[in-house]
Order: sequence, then C-alpha cells, then structure tokens
Amino acid sequence: MSLLQVENLSVQFHIENHTVEAVRGVSFHIEKGETVALVGESGSGKSVSALSILQLLPYPRASHPHGSILFDGQEMLGASEDDLRKIRGARISMIFQEPMTSLNPLHTIEKQIAEVVMLHQRVSREEARARALDLLHKVHLPDPETRLKSYPHQLSGGQRQRVMIAMALANEPDLLIADEPTTALDVTIQAEILKLLQDLQAEFQMAVLLITHDLTIVRHVSDRVYVMTEGLVVEEGDTETLFSDPQHAYTEKLLNAEPKGQAPALDEGAAPVVTVDNLKVWFPILRGFLRKTVGHVKAVDGISLNVREGYTLGVVGESGSGKTTLGMAILRLIGSNGPIHFNGQAIHDLKSNEVRPLRREMQIVFQDPFGSLSPRLSVFHIIEEGLLVHQMGETYHERRQMVADMMAEVDLDPAMMDRFPHEFSGGQRQRIAIARAMILQPKFVVLDEPTSALDMTVQSQIIDLLRRLQRDYKLAYLFISHDLRVVRALANELIVMKDGVVVEQGMTQNVFENPQTDYTKALIAAAFDVAVK
Repeated sequence: MSLLQVENLSVQFHIENHTVEAVRGVSFHIEKGETVALVGESGSGKSVSALSILQLLPYPRASHPHGSILFDGQEMLGASEDDLRKIRGARISMIFQEPMTSLNPLHTIEKQIAEVVMLHQRVSREEARARALDLLHKVHLPDPETRLKSYPHQLSGGQRQRVMIAMALANEPDLLIADEPTTALDVTIQAEILKLLQDLQAEFQMAVLLITHDLTIVRHVSDRVYVMTEGLVVEEGDTETLFSDPQHAYTEKLLNAEPKGQAPALDEGAAPVVTVDNLKVWFPILRGFLRKTVGHVKAVDGISLNVREGYTLGVVGESGSGKTTLGMAILRLIGSNGPIHFNGQAIHDLKSNEVRPLRREMQIVFQDPFGSLSPRLSVFHIIEEGLLVHQMGETYHERRQMVADMMAEVDLDPAMMDRFPHEFSGGQRQRIAIARAMILQPKFVVLDEPTSALDMTVQSQIIDLLRRLQRDYKLAYLFISHDLRVVRALANELIVMKDGVVVEQGMTQNVFENPQTDYTKALIAAAFDVAVK
C-alpha cells in the first residue's frame, strides 16, 4: 500500500452565487521515501490539492464533491479534528511558500519550534528547547544559539526558510509537503535549500511532495512528476522519461518556457542616459544612549556605471548585495554620495523639488506588483495617477484613451481598466505596473526583480514585452535580478555585486562564457546546474 493515495479528488469553491471547480478528478500516489513533484502554473490546482491532504482549505466555502485521500490507510476526507490534529505536524508536515507570512512575527524562533515539539511530544520546555537547537543545527542555520532568541524579521529569506524546514521536521514526519520552498530565493540559496531537503529526507527516510512551477528544480530532485493545468493532471511519469519525451502539449510548453534570446545588438553611437561615478550609500550604525555613529553599513561602496539609450545593464547578486539600493540611489529615492548624471545633467546635488520634473523620465517597476499597486484604486486610476502628477492629458477622456492605448501596448484588455488589482493574475499585475511606468514615456527605467515569483511561461512573456518596449521607445534599462537565466535574455552588459561592491563586470555573453571570480562561477552554477546532487 502507498503511503499516500489520492483518488479522483475534486475541490469546489463556493463564491457568492457561483461555484469554481479548482480540482477535477485528480489522482496520484506517493511511496515511502519517495520524492514526487506536482508541477504547473499558478491556478493549476496543485496547492489546493496539497492543502486538501491536511484538510487546510477554508471549509465550508471549499468542498470535496467526491474523491478519497488515504494516508497510511486512513481516510483524510471527513476525518475528525482530533484525528487530523494527531497527523498534522506529526506525521505530515508542510513548508509553506512564504515563510515571512507563515512564521509568527510576535514570537521568537525558539518558541515557535518548541511549540510544535510540545504539541505532539510529552517533553519539558527545556527538552523542547534542546530539540529546537538540534534542529537549527541540522538545517545549518548560522549561529543557532543566538538565532533561538531572534524574531522572523531579523532573519534573511533563506534563514527563515531554514526555520520553516526545522519546524516541519520537528516530529520526524513520514510525509513532507513542500509548497514552492525556493520561490524568490537567491539561486545559491535555492541550491542550498534543495540540497538540505535531500539530506534530511535521507536521514529521516521521509516521503516528499514537492509543489513547484520551476522544472529546473524538479529535474534534479524528483523521482516522479505529475503535471497539472486547469485542475487536471494531464501527464505523469518518472522524471527522466517525462523530460526526455513529454507526451502532452502543456508539458512541452512548460519545458520550453525558460526565457530565451539575447539582448539586441548595441548601437555604439547611442547617447549615455545615466552615468554614475564612484557612488556610495553608507548607512550609519548608531549605538548608545546618545545614538553615536560607531560605524557604517556600506550598502553601495564606490560603484561606477554607464547606461546608454536602448541599452540594458544587468545587476546581479544575492540578497543584501546592494542591488536595489544602487537602483534607488540612481533615481534619487535615497541619499548617496558621488556624481550622478542623467541626460548630461548632474542630478546628485539637486533638491527634491528640482528632481521632481525629471521623475517622468526616470521610472521604476518594483518586484512585487501586488504590494506596489494600491488595492483601493482601479487599474485606470493607478495608471492615470502619473499623468495627473505630470499634467499629461488635458481632459479626463483624453487620459482615459491614453490609459487604454497603454494597456493595449502591454497586452492587457483596455475593457478591464475599471477592475481592481486583486482581480488580476500575477503576470497581469506586473503588466499593470509596467504600463504605469511606461505611460509617462520615460527614458530610463529601473526594473527591480520584475519577474521573480512569476511562472516560467509568464516570465518569458514579460521579458518579451520589455524587449519590445525597449526597441520601440529606445529605453535604457537598469535590470536588477538574482535570476541569471532572465538576465542573460535581456542584458547587454552585466555587473556582479557582492557586499556593496562590483566583483565582476563585462559584456553579458563574456561573463557567462568566461566568469573570472569564484562568486560569479557559483551564481552561474546555481542558476543553470542547480548543483544539488
């Protein structure tokens, strides 16, 4: 008998006066000690299927018209709360996609891990603390004794993910459900987390259900794969066979979704748009009652760069390397030292009111469109806002036509302009954010991780869109990313940042084909090889 047997599972959500069928007759099984991947794009039903195993859906709004979920011979659908409590966190554990929202911000790491242990084991608080410390050692969290007293916001993304893994493994479960465990993490951290999961799986002899949209990860860690789309499993098989000989068109689409192509050839006569010389952004470290400066965090430490018309400069590096700080400083959104020239004009010494007229020509697209789009404004008002600020478009009807034209430009239906951000998918929200920046006809755009956490197919679409807009309007891009696959498809030149400084710089193709530093080599290996075996 399989450890987990899901048969003909259906999930419906009852929303106001209509019903949405999120999962339709899905079947899959997992053997003891096996790693099975459930893959598909956002909205395919993979996370809903996984949450059904632990009965974590919002009942009664969600229901199962039919189906069966057998865990070690025990039926999970319709099981009592007492039976479910004995299984959740003890025999089946789950790592959620976003650790920052899964960890309690009010409690220390020690308390959160110890709570999981004490709920399922008859141990004292001291024993639970010792178990928590042992788990943090197992997941290789740096300085675990100190980290026990830390709160989630004091840890990096990779460290929070390690804490989530420690909590999930606290009671040595038989099955671990990992829901997008590496989304939006740096490529090197992704590789570390996947290697860690593999090592711990071997140590505890547990089965793993991996939910992801990243097929690069699946290829290296999974024994078998189920491919889902629109609530259906459309293909299944062992990993090697599925990758070498996909049978379904949707599987082929996923396999071919990696961003492709290269940046357009550079016009050597293109005028410089942004020039930066020896730029520094140092944040003071204040200590004591009088808050004296005892040192500085050198977020950006002496960086020089040049971005020309129709040109993309890629900035890569791990979290904390100073990439976003560099972009914000160039846009004069944070203070800095060092000359910054925009279209030949020195802007580093300009006052806020003097910079404001230039804002129309210098725009930014943020990493998380859902966080950067106001939930209270319609798409029309979000995109129109810049027109009002910069007095573009004399009448309401003229501005409405400008918004409609811009939405069509980024492949959005103008008929949807009166809807709100929550009514759109992640890829559509990113197109809205791009439209908001592009409607002002900028010359220079900072793209801060614009494709992170998007499905691979959507990433490719966004890259194609940015490439087209750049060609049509001769835009200069500063493209910030930790995903080297995306950067290679868009950037003419690359700078690699670590700890606030540039450790390598050159034409993109040259850097990828002949990296000069160990750090760049590690980033490239993690992005294209996912060295976890």
